[in-house]
Amino acid sequence: MPDARTEYRDIIDREHHVSSKRPQMSRLNRAAQFAPFAALTGYDDLIHESARETECRQIPDENKIEEMNYKLVFLFQQEETPEATFTVFVPDGKKGGGKHVAITGRAIRYDEYEQSITLESGEVIFIEDITQIDCTAFDAMREFWAPDEE
Repeated sequence: MPDARTEYRDIIDREHHVSSKRPQMSRLNRAAQFAPFAALTGYDDLIHESARETECRQIPDENKIEEMNYKLVFLFQQEETPEATFTVFVPDGKKGGGKHVAITGRAIRYDEYEQSITLESGEVIFIEDITQIDCTAFDAMREFWAPDEE
């Protein structure tokens, strides 16, 4: 195997050529030429999106729906509506499923036509999306909506 120093002896000790016509490229731009690139733009985002998990909507049974109706009536019958926590299903905008989110606030308005509740913060919750309602004031009314035990 020949020695590289002897094989390239005619050019090895020459100075590096600098063009007088073209400006010298910056180190950053030169390094960018050799940087990896994504041949499939958006592929990584697609992989991450497909790996993201969503929850299935919890559908309450008839007893749970009746219980939530009693709770809503109770909330709106109070002189000052107590603060309650509504567990609401929020559908995912990109794929099937969604997530259950707890929203806490005072319900100030019930819209019968839209079947929605407006909270003091201005947030609107649709009745069909509610899966659970919790409030400390419900302990006083438990006897009204608890299933009859015989």
